[in-house]
Amino acid sequence: MLTQITLPIRALNFPNARVPTRRFAAELLVPGDKVELRAEPKNPADPNAIAIDSPEGVQLGYLPAGRAPFVGLQQSRGDVWAIFQGLNEYGAFVRIAFNGEAPTLPPTTAAGRQPYRDWWPDDECPD
Repeated sequence: MLTQITLPIRALNFPNARVPTRRFAAELLVPGDKVELRAEPKNPADPNAIAIDSPEGVQLGYLPAGRAPFVGLQQSRGDVWAIFQGLNEYGAFVRIAFNGEAPTLPPTTAAGRQPYRDWWPDDECPD
């Protein structure tokens, strides 16, 4: 069974109403900072939506719509923890662990970058 996954933060460039922008809030985080996954069952666009909040309570964005139902189901079954994984030219990412496990950052490459094997940008696909 899947124990950890890396997912991109969607809607990172959307503004927040009364607080710093989502991207600015993400730029203040360091890899390993705990983030909160918050279900939004009353979200008019998607009742399965799961928002991602910084430790200070600033919304960073959302989990991808295709993965939110799975993560929401795992949240209802037990402990799900998430940390900020990083920010790169594609956007920002979270690392999510299931079954009460603590999320761990993936190893970095020789260039100091983390390999993102659990997802692929729209213009790229796995071999």
